[in-house]
Amino acid sequence: MKRFRFTLTAICLVLLWLGWTDVSLFLRNRTPQSVSVADLIQNGPPREWLHVTGGYQNLLEGISTSGTLELEAFLIPLRLSPGAQPIDILVETRDPHIIQLLQDYYFKFDSTAEQQAYQEAHAGDFLGRRDITGMLVGGLVASGNKDKLLKLAQEEGLDISENIIFLSEGKEPARIRGFFFLGLGLLGLLKVGSMWRNTGKDAAPETENPL
Repeated sequence: MKRFRFTLTAICLVLLWLGWTDVSLFLRNRTPQSVSVADLIQNGPPREWLHVTGGYQNLLEGISTSGTLELEAFLIPLRLSPGAQPIDILVETRDPHIIQLLQDYYFKFDSTAEQQAYQEAHAGDFLGRRDITGMLVGGLVASGNKDKLLKLAQEEGLDISENIIFLSEGKEPARIRGFFFLGLGLLGLLKVGSMWRNTGKDAAPETENPL
């Protein structure tokens, strides 16, 4: 029984930690912080939820992170100027418009000339300026994903900065999950406390009758 209570206490503490992590992240990021690509590269991220302006993308440098023929997400460099090296910002995007553009470019046409014509017809999308709203890739689980993305980019021959910044486009801070975890953790600790109190009452020796 004691082992169960210790296990339950540990689970509750983990829930409290996860809940506070989410809640504090949400409180720091009520709205996305607007920052230019130049400031982001020079000074680093001011917050976790960002609206990055003034960047240039090249979709042809995009790397599929799906690992299959089903294109679901791409890792795309975001530069201060076209062709700038090394790459300081990588954006993981699931934007349906970008996914469709790249699907058409790679699978719809039978010749390089057709691909080139398609690229020129959508030059503003393939090689234009683009503002990005998303969150920094961080945290325990996300750090492992970040390492995989970095390795993938390096394997594709991209010139990556030592201080590379990863953004997940479209991702927002969790608004409810943290409060739910906090509540669940607190209720669990109250339950554990009541179990310890009941155990103490059951273990207390009975008072002998003086008569």
